[in-house]
Amino acid sequence: MREQVRTAQAPPVPDADQRYEYLLLTVAPHERVGEARARLSEHAEYGKWELTRSVQLYGGARKYWLRRRVMRVRRTA
Repeated sequence: MREQVRTAQAPPVPDADQRYEYLLLTVAPHERVGEARARLSEHAEYGKWELTRSVQLYGGARKYWLRRRVMRVRRTA
C-alpha cells in the first residue's frame, strides 16, 4: 500500500480546492480489500480524512482519494 499526501498546489483530482489537502492511497492487486478498508477507516477516524473518490484499475489495483480541510492558523498579538 502506498500513500501520497498532496496539497492543492499539485492536485491529484482535477477539481482540487485550495481549502483541502489530499491523500492518494494506492492498493496493489495482491493486497486484500479488508486491509485497504481498515487503512481507510483509520485515516478517517484519526486523521479526519474523508473519502472523495475511489477507482478500480484494469490490472486489479485500486486507488482512493481522501481529503481534509487545511486549518489556517492566524497569529494573535
